[in-house]
Amino acid sequence: MPPRRKSRTITFSLPPEMFEEVQRVKDEEGRDMSELVREALRLYMEDRELRREARLERLRSRQNEGENIDRGESNE
Repeated sequence: MPPRRKSRTITFSLPPEMFEEVQRVKDEEGRDMSELVREALRLYMEDRELRREARLERLRSRQNEGENIDRGESNE
């Protein structure tokens, strides 16, 4: 019995203009579609995590500011 694949196959659609653009990049860089999609998703997930962390930091900062105001302190 052959070993099980560790990756999964997915199907997705692209508008024709985007498909043509991806085809051009693929050909220019000598890569296949799977490589480009994996890289795009990796970059998206990294960016998403950075945005989430920044959002949490802003919330923490606002909470700290609110606690300082409640105690009669100011940031000035």
